[in-house]
Amino acid sequence: MLDPSLLGRLSFTHAEPSKAPLPPGRHRLGLADDRDAVLFVPEGVSEATAVPLFVMFHGAGGFPEKVLPFIEAHAQQHRFLVLAPHSTYPTWDLVIGGNGPDLERLHQALTEVTSRYRVDRRHLAFGGFSDGASYALSIGVTNGDIASHVIALSGGFFSVFVQEGTPQIFIAHGLADEQLSIATSGRANAAKLKAAGYEVQYVEFNGPHAIQPPIVDLAVEFFLKQGQ
Repeated sequence: MLDPSLLGRLSFTHAEPSKAPLPPGRHRLGLADDRDAVLFVPEGVSEATAVPLFVMFHGAGGFPEKVLPFIEAHAQQHRFLVLAPHSTYPTWDLVIGGNGPDLERLHQALTEVTSRYRVDRRHLAFGGFSDGASYALSIGVTNGDIASHVIALSGGFFSVFVQEGTPQIFIAHGLADEQLSIATSGRANAAKLKAAGYEVQYVEFNGPHAIQPPIVDLAVEFFLKQGQ
């Protein structure tokens, strides 16, 4: 029998919170000596209510601290957690050649977070930039029974063998993207997902291959929209 993880399926289920919550700020989760995942905890998170969780995957050659500054202020304002994994290799394993240790580490990171916080399952996003966006799209659509939202900022592609659930999808891409053609990436990805029946919010912006704060504003608004 084929291992579902080879197809990108997470075996993760929400843990029952049993550990103490962490103080406000950034925290390494202790999953690895090097290239560890980082959790940002805003001030004012209540243990009595479920808290939204935004998982943010960095781009190729990146690291958690490179993407966290773009979203931490939003997390503080709206009181949601941000989990920033670190790829095992210079970029995500799926981009290199197939699902492997990054999926396992994501499973471990989600388990660690939900052992400390009651996460709002209606607001659990897989998001990312560039290669991280490709990873978020691929893993998010494959695990749409876990991710309620998928947010792809200037992603290149998605690779899906199994579709589960119906996550809400946000895709943004720059008209002047010098690394990933908007025609063959952003527009093509949005069209394929819409044709597959997903609800997709697609945004084009005047800019290069970079995280744009105004687009992050739209993505966070999309993520936190009431009634989803």
